[in-house]
Amino acid sequence: MGAAGDTGQKRQLGFLMTLALVVGNLIGSGIYLLPATLAPLGTNQLLGWLVTIAGALCLAVVFARLGAKLPLAGGPYAYAQAAFGPLAGFATAWSYWTMIWAGNGAIAVAVVSNISLIAPWIGSTPGLPALLSIGCVWLLTAVNIRGVRTAGEVSLVTSVLKLVPLVALILLALWLWTSGAPNVHQPPVPIASGAIATAAGLTFWGFLGLESATVPADKVENASHVVPRATLIGTVLTGVVYVGISLAFYAYMPTGQAATSPAPVADFLGAHFGGQVAGIVAVFAAISAFGTLNGFILLQGEVPWAMARGGVFPAWFGKETSRGTPARAHIVSSILLTIVALLNYSKGLGDLFQFIASVSLAAGMLSYLMAMLAAIRLLPGERALALVALVAAAFIVWASWGLGAKALAYGALFVVAGIPVYWAVRRNLAARPA
Repeated sequence: MGAAGDTGQKRQLGFLMTLALVVGNLIGSGIYLLPATLAPLGTNQLLGWLVTIAGALCLAVVFARLGAKLPLAGGPYAYAQAAFGPLAGFATAWSYWTMIWAGNGAIAVAVVSNISLIAPWIGSTPGLPALLSIGCVWLLTAVNIRGVRTAGEVSLVTSVLKLVPLVALILLALWLWTSGAPNVHQPPVPIASGAIATAAGLTFWGFLGLESATVPADKVENASHVVPRATLIGTVLTGVVYVGISLAFYAYMPTGQAATSPAPVADFLGAHFGGQVAGIVAVFAAISAFGTLNGFILLQGEVPWAMARGGVFPAWFGKETSRGTPARAHIVSSILLTIVALLNYSKGLGDLFQFIASVSLAAGMLSYLMAMLAAIRLLPGERALALVALVAAAFIVWASWGLGAKALAYGALFVVAGIPVYWAVRRNLAARPA
């Protein structure tokens, strides 16, 4: 892992770029589609958002504190290894890494899905969506190999652009409210714990990546201050945007219309600014997903690099380029992602997104749980933080249950598949002369 005193080209991410990494990874393409998915849940969707935001804030507080006290490269992996040893560290890192590279497949599909709204022939051409998705992955892999600062600049630009239509939607809703526009009449939907859990399970995907600033901590300037600030501010900002959009839809778009819309954000804005806005919003949604993919590709290289440096992954992954980037880890991660996309290329865009997203999320839940337990052990004197970590851990267990048995089974297979890798690495280390 990078030492706290590293200088030079490795420290390339300032506060704005680190904040953009967090916001960019949190606000992806999902928010452009979630209003349609959540609409049938009625008031339960708002309660689900509140539960998810509360859980996400608990996670963010713990990660911020860990980032301030222990600015180690690797994020959840580094904390689990420091608290419980190499086996726990490996399980956490493998879980997290699997979630990232597999989840990147869903994000890449989302980029192409939004482009296909402008060019419908893309979605109707067999195999083309998967090939274009893979093209996006390798383009951004090259960007990240070029240098962390280049990747940070892409995150900064795309994070600003992706907020434009979302902020416009919230401002439009505020104008409608202050001008006295009547709210639409929504059909009553009973409030039920199961519906709230469903909403929370759907909305938690929107908060994956809140720990993003902790993963490349060795490449962040003044990491002990920048990492916690970026983590907390990014999570709060994202929560405000998400709640604002949900309230806008609940107040000013009928449930039936939102639920059947393939592009609800575009339809909402188009109802007031004209139908031509749909194509513009699709472009912004594609940019949003592209920026999120860039941020997570940065992480998919950093995690195996940190694992290799920590002695729980083949040392081959720990090599860096002259620019200080883990090119080998990036390439292997993107190859795995390419295989997943090609094996499932026959699925439709929506089915492919849902399959990859649910399985990757199930695989990655272990990493969040281990990070929360690690915080309790690494910071034993902070009782308030321990309570927050326990609440966050309970939320993770509850959200995992909401994913369903099938997704959890696939996720468990991904995690178990890493055990032979761990034992092989440890055996090689033990065989080396002191």
